[in-house]
Amino acid sequence: MKARGFTLIEVMVALFVIALGVGALLTTLVSAADNVAYLRDRSFAQWIAFNRLAEIRLAGTRPAAGTRTEPVEYAGQNWNVVQTISEAGIGDLLRVDVQVVRLRAGEPARAAGQKEEAEAPQSSLGRAIGFIGPSLARASGISPDWSPRATGPGPGGGGGGDRDGDSDGDRGGGDGGGDADGGSGDAQ
Repeated sequence: MKARGFTLIEVMVALFVIALGVGALLTTLVSAADNVAYLRDRSFAQWIAFNRLAEIRLAGTRPAAGTRTEPVEYAGQNWNVVQTISEAGIGDLLRVDVQVVRLRAGEPARAAGQKEEAEAPQSSLGRAIGFIGPSLARASGISPDWSPRATGPGPGGGGGGDRDGDSDGDRGGGDGGGDADGGSGDAQ
């Protein structure tokens, strides 16, 4: 009489294969969760950087050149915002660089470039670069008419009016003479 079923060795090999599969699955899930958290933090940092640029532009005053560091609380987390304003080298144009770093729990905000010697510097999660011109004014709310029917000079100068050059005021092909072939109406 022959016994039916699996031997102990076969069961152990099957359990080992299942354990490897579950381990690989868990490693993949942990990696995906870490990626989601990193991308969330990076999105928050970008939003903070763009918000800072918008705040500077809407302030209505010309900012002074230099570097400023400020802690910010956003989405329940602490962030360090480093804003550097410098001359762009073109007239009175200013360049604004904003870098955002997430602070670890209990970590104080640091001035720009200040690092502890035992610690490697953190890379910024978010960065935005903007430019501010010399004429700071609120928008008037008046939008230019960019439609093709607009008359008068457009954004490139000239433009508008009679496009085919025959001084009849139409804006298309033909001479506006009324005949079907677009010619001068003289029979040959």
